[in-house]
Amino acid sequence: MMKKKSTSASKASLVLFLCQMISALDVPLDLSQPPTITQQSPKDYIIDPRENIVIQCEAKGKPPPSFSWTRNGTHFDIDKDALVTMKPNSGTLVINIMNGGKAEAYEGVYQCTARNERGAAISNNIVIRPSRSPLWTKERLEPNQVREGDSLVLHCRPPVGLPPPIIFWMDNAFQRLPQSERVSQGLNGDLYFSNVQPEDTREDYICYARFNHTQTIQQKQPISVKVLSVDSLNDTIAANLSDTDIYGAKPVKERQPVLLTPTGSTSNKVELRGNVLLLECIAAGLPTPVIRWIKEGGELPVNRTFFENFKKTLKIIDVSEADSGNYKCIARNILGSTHHVISVTVKAAPYWITAPRNLVLSPGEDGMLICRANGNPKPHISWLSNGVPIAIAPEDPSRKVDGDTIIFSDVQERSSAVYQCNASNEYGYLLANAFVNVLAEPPRILTPANKLYQVIANNPALLDCAYFGSPKPEIEWFKGVKGSILSGSEYVFHENGTLEIPVAQKDSVGTYTCVARNELGKIQNEVQLQVKDPTMIIKQPEYKVIQRAGQVSFECTIKHDPTLIPTIIWLKDNGELPDDERFLVGKDNLTIMNVTDKDDGTYTCVINTTLDSVSASAVLTVVARPNPPFDLELTGQLERSIELSWIPGDENNSPITNFVIEYEDGLHEPGVWHYQTEVPGTQTTVQLKLSPYVNYSFRVIAVNEIGRSQPSEPSEQYLTKAANPDENPSNVQGIGSEPDNLVITWESLKGFQSNGPGLQYKVSWRQKDFDDEWTSVIVANVSKYIVSGTPTFVPYEIKVQALNDLGYAPEPSEVIGHSGEDLPMVAPGNVQVHVLNSTLAKVHWDPVPLKTVRGHLQGYKVYYWKVQSLSRRSRRHVEKKILTFRGNKTFGMLPGLEPYSSYKLNVRVVNGKGEGPASPDKVFRTPEGVPSSPSFLKITDPTLDSLTLEWGSPTHPNGILTSYILKFQPINNTHELGPLVEIRIPANESSLILKNLNYSTRYKFYFNAQTSVGSGSQITEEAVTIMDEAMASRQVDIATQGWFIGLMCAVALLILILLIVCFIRRNKGGKYPVKEKEDAHADPEIQPMKEDDGTFGEYSDAEDHKPLKKGSRTPSDRTVKKEDSDDSLVDYGEGVNGQFNEDGSFIGQYSGKKEKEPAEGNESSEAPSPVNAMNSFV
Repeated sequence: MMKKKSTSASKASLVLFLCQMISALDVPLDLSQPPTITQQSPKDYIIDPRENIVIQCEAKGKPPPSFSWTRNGTHFDIDKDALVTMKPNSGTLVINIMNGGKAEAYEGVYQCTARNERGAAISNNIVIRPSRSPLWTKERLEPNQVREGDSLVLHCRPPVGLPPPIIFWMDNAFQRLPQSERVSQGLNGDLYFSNVQPEDTREDYICYARFNHTQTIQQKQPISVKVLSVDSLNDTIAANLSDTDIYGAKPVKERQPVLLTPTGSTSNKVELRGNVLLLECIAAGLPTPVIRWIKEGGELPVNRTFFENFKKTLKIIDVSEADSGNYKCIARNILGSTHHVISVTVKAAPYWITAPRNLVLSPGEDGMLICRANGNPKPHISWLSNGVPIAIAPEDPSRKVDGDTIIFSDVQERSSAVYQCNASNEYGYLLANAFVNVLAEPPRILTPANKLYQVIANNPALLDCAYFGSPKPEIEWFKGVKGSILSGSEYVFHENGTLEIPVAQKDSVGTYTCVARNELGKIQNEVQLQVKDPTMIIKQPEYKVIQRAGQVSFECTIKHDPTLIPTIIWLKDNGELPDDERFLVGKDNLTIMNVTDKDDGTYTCVINTTLDSVSASAVLTVVARPNPPFDLELTGQLERSIELSWIPGDENNSPITNFVIEYEDGLHEPGVWHYQTEVPGTQTTVQLKLSPYVNYSFRVIAVNEIGRSQPSEPSEQYLTKAANPDENPSNVQGIGSEPDNLVITWESLKGFQSNGPGLQYKVSWRQKDFDDEWTSVIVANVSKYIVSGTPTFVPYEIKVQALNDLGYAPEPSEVIGHSGEDLPMVAPGNVQVHVLNSTLAKVHWDPVPLKTVRGHLQGYKVYYWKVQSLSRRSRRHVEKKILTFRGNKTFGMLPGLEPYSSYKLNVRVVNGKGEGPASPDKVFRTPEGVPSSPSFLKITDPTLDSLTLEWGSPTHPNGILTSYILKFQPINNTHELGPLVEIRIPANESSLILKNLNYSTRYKFYFNAQTSVGSGSQITEEAVTIMDEAMASRQVDIATQGWFIGLMCAVALLILILLIVCFIRRNKGGKYPVKEKEDAHADPEIQPMKEDDGTFGEYSDAEDHKPLKKGSRTPSDRTVKKEDSDDSLVDYGEGVNGQFNEDGSFIGQYSGKKEKEPAEGNESSEAPSPVNAMNSFV
């Protein structure tokens, strides 16, 4: 929240201007004028009898007035009383009581008269009364005995004092007695009890009367109150009656409301206009009644209506005639209601409508004095002249009285006098002095010459021209030395001579001349006006929310006129900042370090200059976790429930969202607090469910957005009675651990669930589907019982019932368990295998009879292993693999088999105890598949036109090899691929010499093996034939020439530059033209396998078709080795190796390793060697 406030000095000038208008007719004191009363004591003047009496009367006039007094309507001769003196040059009386006088001797009505040669002014009638603080009259006070629930009024009856005392009730320890809707003090000082409670019993109800005027306190004798509760009444009655009498006090009875004050159904109230209206209704009743106020036929006045004393008192301030009417108070409780109507009449002492004002006239002028007042009843108007009723005052031919107006015509100097207007009715009077002063004076200007006025732009400028003259002068204003008379709507000319410029601008700056003239003369005066830029706050403080111990800053950046010096003051809640070093005031900011709760409030930066003041405010809200709740109270105690109530702690400016209630069981788990429930933050009571045989304590935690409060102090303890258990153990199970037993287990009850001492369990069991009697045993507070000698894996009905010293829990529900399992007795029969392809087979079997399982059927396990590869005829270590099929399955899939291999398998049934015997081994074979790539490809013995190729057979032939396929093509100097040549090689070959090749040419080779099924993965390599020997010899001869050496150096430098450029482009991810050409001339016969061809994956390498680059993965002997890769089995079943759907179909993922094609040969993108460069050159 932010507020901004700006106060201009020109607005203060406007207030000054209004004051000047009121005093515009003030006559300068150097001119003759009648007296004017300037100061006097109040009409009703209550004095302290221990101090001197000072009755004020001050007046001004020319010549200075003399003073006289009347007392009780007759002349008061102060010279005859040594204790009375009058101050010099004043009419103020001082009565020296402290020198032996008595204040009571000077009680009376005093009036002061100030007189000079031009008239006499009189003061109000001043009633002098000494204050009184009498003692309480002694009285015998009987103890008050009252029955619980009845009403009671303790009367105060204070002594009559002047002024009336302030009443309050306290005890012997001078502590104020607590008041509430039930117990409260009335306007007359009495203490009212709507209904008494046992806690009201005490012997020190003391009424005190404080007399402020004399600063004394009087005390009434203590009043004793004894509340008789129903139990004590019954005890008293029983002690006084014989055994044969049957009598007892009735319980506390609820009563509908009855008004204690005021009595009756209606009453009247008269109040004076402008006073405070106080209406009161106090009611008795049980439960305590609630009071509501309404005005019949209207609304209670907004902003002037207040409720006090727990709404028992209606307070309306500054009442007027419009507040007259009927006011109804309604007292209500759950049994009914009652009401009282107070008829309010607002009367009015006289009040001014138009008070007479001083009149200055020149000889021969006309004028009038007007005196108008109102009141209820309407006041009477009377006139006096120089303190004498006008009817008997000396005649004045220029004067005529017309009711509330005196009309003057053709006045002369002798017409000067002071007239008094008196307006009175039964509730008071008004007296006003107004003189008529007849003068003949030329104009005079009272404003100092060349006075400088400074105002803020866009604000009013008020240029004074205070004047006096008789007749009244005319005023004119000019701007500048030779300016014309000012006129028009941009100026306002006030009656007192002030020139107002409503909106002063920069062009309003300058010299202004005021001219005053009447028939006796003319005078002028100059004033200066300057207009300044306003002070502005360009960055205001902003609303801040901060946690305790944090740091916060408020900014206040300003812009101001350079000729004005601003001062910045920071305020907190409109007062000074605390004197604390945590508050750091900077040039344009305020910083608060280590914020505390006391720093919460409104901070205002106030910028003052000599002409204006601006301010801006922002609220700082300090938030924190709530304070813990307190005053926990337990009520409504029942066996299974209780009501908990509490008082919330301070929410610390962050609303409480909820309350968490926790409990402690002091009987079973002392010191451990458990969650019970939580309620919204608006709720302060909760009904809690309880368990038997628990010693409860409760605590409450408040929660807001900042966090959780500390826990409250624990409530009192409440021990619930023991009872039968309400519930039985949960999670009852029966599972045998051995073939001949049954282990019954359950989850034990918690401590508070036992509901009483001696918690035990009754364990019962019988074999299912047999009409046997239940076998039962009672065990201690444990969670397991073992039944021995049971048949193997038979169902049992089981139940576990809780009991304690008071009885059993409700009948428990039954569960089905089984005695212990044993290993299955028989193996599955009729095992069949259907080979689907070279890597997948399907196995079938017949289920075993359930009786032979001797336990819970968990499924079947298929054990299978590779006996040998048919292509190699070599045995290796047997690694058995297992697939598990859950449930009563009769088939399953065997994935990941190796082609052209011999396998064995068997099937076993599985229960909770383990596996049964294996079925006889079943042998099956897988058909041929495509081979893996050759194990290596090595190119040796390069000549001018031939290369020797050597290779190794595939690591996994996957069948009988039928041949090898060799493809190759030349690569020219621009890395373009030539025509592709294909050669088929017998399977028993391991090397080949390629002839009729081009000299000094790079070739790329693609090599793979074949079975009857198809071609396997290929391996690639590159090699280069050597140069022609004659050309090489000629090259040497040329190389010995100097010119050639220089040329080669230049070529080498150029190649180096090209290499650098290529390297930079490559690092930036550019694509070489060579790469594009290679992609364009990829081997058309190398295509990825389709999913339709029956394989599980695709064996390919994204880089197979690139020429090998220098630095590739090719070994130094130019042999490309293929990684060994057996197809790994991703289990199709469950458990160790795989998983199947219920129908036995494979749902796992076969992720055997791909047989990667060997890395490419010596592929290079670097520039050719100098020899190659020379060949290209020639």
